[in-house]
Amino acid sequence: MQVVLREIHDSDLPVFFRQMNDPEAVRMAAFTAKDPADWDAFDAHWKRIRALPGVVNRTVLADGDVVGNAAVYGEPGEREVTYWIDRAYWGRGIATAALRALLDAVPERPLHARAAADNTASLRVLEKCGFRVTAQARGFANARGEEIDEAVLTLEG
Repeated sequence: MQVVLREIHDSDLPVFFRQMNDPEAVRMAAFTAKDPADWDAFDAHWKRIRALPGVVNRTVLADGDVVGNAAVYGEPGEREVTYWIDRAYWGRGIATAALRALLDAVPERPLHARAAADNTASLRVLEKCGFRVTAQARGFANARGEEIDEAVLTLEG
């Protein structure tokens, strides 16, 4: 399967919205929008982040299909990676390939990431790409309605 990143097109947003409303994926991601079904909030969020200088937002394509998105955001020295892959494509190495492509496109280090401590698949993706757990935290997970454990990871130069 060929995995590539490209600039986000407006036509990708409804696909992202559908992907980010999958109940199982939302629960696994944990740290999501308060109401994933609120299109207006989703649209406002994407307009804001697409306009921010220094944010690298990409659409993830697998064999030409829009299967998710990946980004690097934040202040220098504190920049984080994030990604979302449609659940229908989990377990195929797409998240790892997409994150590697993103890391190639954004060579600055360090980069950070966060994941729910029980999201073993995402933690595995991050570790395959060189991230190491550097701290544990707790944070409020909208998708679960409670504070949960979170792993904080870092990719050094």
